[in-house]
Amino acid sequence: MAILNIFNSKKPQHVKSNQLGSFLQNFSIEVMPRTAAKIENFNSILPKETRVYIAHLEGVSIDDMLSTAKRINHEGYEVVPHLPARIIESTETLEKWLKLYSEEANVENALLLAGGVVKPIGNFKDSMQLVETGLFDKYNFKKLYFAGHPEGNKDIDPDGSSKNIDRALKWKQDLNDRTSLEIALTTQFCFDPKPVIDWANDLATNGIDLPINIGVAGPAKLQTLIKFSIACGVGPSLKVLQKRAKDIKKLLLPFQPTDFLEALAIHKHQNPQFGISSVHFFPLGGINATASWVADATKN
Repeated sequence: MAILNIFNSKKPQHVKSNQLGSFLQNFSIEVMPRTAAKIENFNSILPKETRVYIAHLEGVSIDDMLSTAKRINHEGYEVVPHLPARIIESTETLEKWLKLYSEEANVENALLLAGGVVKPIGNFKDSMQLVETGLFDKYNFKKLYFAGHPEGNKDIDPDGSSKNIDRALKWKQDLNDRTSLEIALTTQFCFDPKPVIDWANDLATNGIDLPINIGVAGPAKLQTLIKFSIACGVGPSLKVLQKRAKDIKKLLLPFQPTDFLEALAIHKHQNPQFGISSVHFFPLGGINATASWVADATKN
């Protein structure tokens, strides 16, 4: 199947709204304590089935994370806090956090990742070490999400290969198969559908059948997306944005993820076994802007 050129000057082929709407069902969205605080009530902008991830950046306190988790849980949403291994000081700190999340905010799921800092502040350097503490079983966590890397990750594989990522994926697949924990992947945001499709198909070929939540940037200014993409280490699909930036007419228009997601929706419709199970939004242009775009895209 020909993959859509998502920034072709010609009008792209559009899937039927019910196909795109189906692909967007049960989407998730990422917030931070400070961005969540700007939303008076999530019920006014997000469907009840939305999973809400809470990013835990270096310097954000567990108190702010917990209060945000409690508030979002109280409003009726499934909460998925980030647990970045390299900013957790010790096993005792991890246990304290899991106990608080479980007992005070009814949290049963979490996103585990290494974290954006180079040097760990404690003994944990990767997400797998967090699992090996056994604490997620102790506090009755049911589902763990791990970071997925459709375009590779130079921090994990400095030589440009995928050998370390592949080894970790096999470990996570085994964790899913041998324990009661449900394991899934949530990826960094991407802009080009072809590498995403190739990556998901390669995983399936290599026996990795974990559900994939594909990361996508919500509507935002192009300059904002390029800034975040460089900071987050987005790979080859950054070229898509750079190409768009050369067109002054497109440079002045807000980016929308419509064409990227339509390309994936087409592929999913034509290949039902395709491994992407849901969409995860990074609302780089604001939570309200992303929520509004999803509402429009899923209208009947």
